[in-house]
Amino acid sequence: MTDSSDIDPTLIEAGRLLFAGSADFFSAAPSLGSLPPMKGVEIAFAGRSNVGKSSLVNALTGRTTLARTSHTPGRTQQLNFFDIGGRLTLVDMPGYGFAAVEKAKVAAWTELIHAYLRGRANLSRVFMLIDSRHGFKAIDTDILDGLDKAAVSYQIVLTKGDELKKSEIEARTHNIEAAISRRPAAYPEVLLTSSRDSRGIPELRASIARLIAEHGG
Repeated sequence: MTDSSDIDPTLIEAGRLLFAGSADFFSAAPSLGSLPPMKGVEIAFAGRSNVGKSSLVNALTGRTTLARTSHTPGRTQQLNFFDIGGRLTLVDMPGYGFAAVEKAKVAAWTELIHAYLRGRANLSRVFMLIDSRHGFKAIDTDILDGLDKAAVSYQIVLTKGDELKKSEIEARTHNIEAAISRRPAAYPEVLLTSSRDSRGIPELRASIARLIAEHGG
């Protein structure tokens, strides 16, 4: 696990500046046919229902209502696209797994997720959000298997880190790092975050800024 003291301060500042600028919702896609045109660097946030994707998007951008949040799993029902300062497209994906809606709708969302991850040529990285209290579930590893097979780069981001003790954090991150060390498309750095107390947010911003720099953005 990485903390801000391990990261180049210029990357920390670049990440801060990236998300200090404009952040605007510009498209929603309930199906592959309604996806916006591909442009520039695109990243996606994926995770189980109620893992905290929308809350993390809001924490990254320093806003409270950019992405819709809910205590009811399954409220994000489409791919939501946000423009970050004209330099990055951030995609908030439907939560996979349990959702408080009809099974047929869950199946449709799941297929949309898989199809998007396989076919989006400008998708630079998927940030896989995992609830730090629970670690990997079987459905998470199914998604990781698909990303490995499609050679789509992904990075593990642990959410709700404020709810763990220090010893629990160390054990959880060690187990996650060991699990992804054998996965070909996994980025080796695991980030622990909390939308409540902002831990890990500067590091996540820096990781995204580094990705943009690597792609010439």
